[in-house]
Amino acid sequence: MSRIGLNPINLPEGVTVSVQGSNINVKGPKGELNQKFDPDFKISIDDNILTIKRPSEIKRHKSLHGLYRSLINNCVVGVSEGYELQLELIGVGYKASNQGNLLNLTLGYSHNIYFQVPDEIKVTTETQKGKPPVITLNGNDKQLIGQIAAKLKSLRPIEPYKGKGVKFVGEYVRRKVGKTAAA
Repeated sequence: MSRIGLNPINLPEGVTVSVQGSNINVKGPKGELNQKFDPDFKISIDDNILTIKRPSEIKRHKSLHGLYRSLINNCVVGVSEGYELQLELIGVGYKASNQGNLLNLTLGYSHNIYFQVPDEIKVTTETQKGKPPVITLNGNDKQLIGQIAAKLKSLRPIEPYKGKGVKFVGEYVRRKVGKTAAA
């Protein structure tokens, strides 16, 4: 059984947390995030240490305990340090450029794909000679960055024979062997 919910959350300097009913508001140098939680749970803050207490030992409360602890910790890390994800485009002729938060992607289709990224996320594209283009997503909301990255990956999923498509930097792609010629 996981005991993630029992771990306290250390609040870095410059991060303030306020609880109103079943909503927690986390403010820091990188912005502000809100997170809802079950009103049965009790949140206490003592000496920059946030703890979450569950009301009972039933299975539902045990499973939500770890979930809320992880979600609140993601908010604290997001407003203090922020999150970054990098995607690379593997394939001949694959390109990426951006005008502000509008991504222009060339992914081997007959047309370019224009993808509007939400204003909460900062997008940069980088193309170096001899290396695949890289898209970098920066922001303070881990869930939103992951959702945008998943959407970008779904535009051209990695195929297992040549390894072409959109993938995370450092992601391992399991390759399949193609057909062999009959002798």
